[in-house]
Amino acid sequence: MAALALATVNVVAVHAEDAKPADPALANSLNPNDKTAEQDEKLLKRDAAVKVEDGKYFDAEGHPTFHVTNEGKKFDWYAYSGYRRYHAECHVCHGPDGMGSTYAPALKDSLKRLSYEEFIGIIAGGRQNQTAGGGESVMPAFGDNKNVMCYADDLYVYLKARAAGAMGRVRPSDKEDKPEAAKKAEKECLGG
Repeated sequence: MAALALATVNVVAVHAEDAKPADPALANSLNPNDKTAEQDEKLLKRDAAVKVEDGKYFDAEGHPTFHVTNEGKKFDWYAYSGYRRYHAECHVCHGPDGMGSTYAPALKDSLKRLSYEEFIGIIAGGRQNQTAGGGESVMPAFGDNKNVMCYADDLYVYLKARAAGAMGRVRPSDKEDKPEAAKKAEKECLGG
């Protein structure tokens, strides 16, 4: 699975070369009335989609990103899938909606500074930190867990949307259809 994570990073690096200035047609249509979405204009600009390929959106660096339409009510498939995967695999430690807990950091804050490559590396290989009280916190490695690694980009996109404030503390009410490319990748990764 670690090889899968590295291959994903290598594939994304190719997309960075193709990145273009932001396409106004891909601009996010956020909900200004959602008080649970702490919008960060700098991150919203940095993480804006500039390219879409097979239903997957990419930022100017070629990394997966979110796309919101219908005044903040409709999310791209990957952000929606990331929401579902996060709440199936990650919220037990990191709290609902990426808000953190007493023993695991708020991922909505971590994604403000972590790069795509760092994020993939941490979920694949784990992480060990010293806490302020002299203790230790451990993020286990999920490199062998297909329920996590097959959806690593989805998790990244969801948490990136939370970090930028494009998605509030809500279950997405509407989503784009699942792209054929996502169906194919899921089948290949899960072995079905």
